[in-house]
Amino acid sequence: MALSLPIDPAANDLLNRDPLALLVGMTLDQQIPLEKAFTSPYVLTQRFGHEPDARELAGYDPEALITVFATPPALHRFPKAMATRVQEVCRVLVDRYDGDPTGLWTGVTDGRELLARIADLPGFGRQKAQIFLALLGKRYGVTPPGWREAAGGYGDPDAYRSVADIVDGESLRRVREYKKQAKAEAKAAKG
Repeated sequence: MALSLPIDPAANDLLNRDPLALLVGMTLDQQIPLEKAFTSPYVLTQRFGHEPDARELAGYDPEALITVFATPPALHRFPKAMATRVQEVCRVLVDRYDGDPTGLWTGVTDGRELLARIADLPGFGRQKAQIFLALLGKRYGVTPPGWREAAGGYGDPDAYRSVADIVDGESLRRVREYKKQAKAEAKAAKG
């Protein structure tokens, strides 16, 4: 049931056992290949020499964190902006959930509440929040009542729309195919 991306097995292992690594990967998943986004939390732990927690990242010197993100190979195409974004997300975790990323979903009454909590994170618009909700439900057993509905099309059990649906090379191919088609349809609609 866990996430299985075509990335370094140690990076997959980190994503499957550390909710903060998973959240950081999702935070970074924009304007870069998803393999890069979800490998970067592992690279971050290597650069720190340990697995940083939300409190450490929230309180880290911002300029030093940008340097960690920008050191080649950079953790993201936009290392300064994304180091700042990750730090902002971690500050929300510290302020609202005592630094525990699982606090996002612990005690929620339904999928709508979980979606609202995720969408309230810096950089998480509705679509990204729905994808993360689907990822939590499909791969990590976080399934409050109504989670599939709150996740929209990303919650469909037979969908191949996002990282939430990737379990092997074939599912990755199907997700990429879906994204390519959606992009072409959006482009055609514009012009």
